[in-house]
Amino acid sequence: MKLATFIPPGGTSGLTGEVRGSRIVTFTTGASLLETLQDADRAPATGPDHALSEVSLLAPIPRPPAIFCVGRNYAEHIAELGSERPEKPLIFLKLPLSSAAPNQLVSPPAATQALDYEAELVLVIGDENQIIGYAVANDLSARDLQRSEKQWARAKAFDGSCPWGPWITTADEIPDALGLRITTHVNDEIRQDGNTRAMIFNPREIVDFIAETCTLEPGAIVLTGTPSGVGEAFDPPRYLQPGDKVRCEIEALGVIEHSVL
Repeated sequence: MKLATFIPPGGTSGLTGEVRGSRIVTFTTGASLLETLQDADRAPATGPDHALSEVSLLAPIPRPPAIFCVGRNYAEHIAELGSERPEKPLIFLKLPLSSAAPNQLVSPPAATQALDYEAELVLVIGDENQIIGYAVANDLSARDLQRSEKQWARAKAFDGSCPWGPWITTADEIPDALGLRITTHVNDEIRQDGNTRAMIFNPREIVDFIAETCTLEPGAIVLTGTPSGVGEAFDPPRYLQPGDKVRCEIEALGVIEHSVL
């Protein structure tokens, strides 16, 4: 099942819906997407339906309780940046206000002149550290701040730095999240073309590692790293510019697409 948070035509607040092809059907229970996702007896949506093209998709969980990220989790990405391969998952955090709708216009902070893209597989956490769903994210990064500051908070966790969605695909539909093609296009030019099977640390290893010290509340999300092809790695670098359109896609999970202000 594919679950989304959306605003219907003429609406003002978010509803939970089930995506079926090119349409979305509303759940009439009044439950949030997270509550619906965790309901073991979840029944199909039966309320009003709309064309996806007519609704506004929001971040599936607009303000996740935590956004964990993994750096340097693909060998080719490590090589292109000349970094060292980590012995353990390299974990950093984004903030709840980093969460953004999948198609939201990105307004980078004035402090950066080096905005970069990173398509990533998202894990959605349920009770007892279980992975209950998957989605697509763009881990937007301010490379100049990342290079000049020892901590990555300002470079990685600025407001709107985590567009994600377009919906959450329940884990039962994705028996194995390793083996999914992951791509990024910038203005219709393909920049990243990888596969999640190339992860150094797999989803279960990542979640268990985080859980050794941090409580993973239901609704927390984990971004699992990006394949090679980021703008920083080109010579000269090819950072995102105003007006650029970025499209991140993961096989079986959908597409997020947004423009840069």
